[in-house]
Amino acid sequence: MIIKIVTLFLIAMGVLAMFGKLRFPGQKRLQSSRCPRCGRFRIGKGPCACEKGGRT
Repeated sequence: MIIKIVTLFLIAMGVLAMFGKLRFPGQKRLQSSRCPRCGRFRIGKGPCACEKGGRT
């Protein structure tokens, strides 16, 4: 009985590991919306606050 539980647990952990390695759709677009200098998300099309000398 314990062997069956351990086996099911290991299978479940393997499935979770496979899902963790997947790339979700839109991941590349999400990364490109970050500021290359400070790493914060940019909202809109204007420059980031670090580029225009605004508040940080």
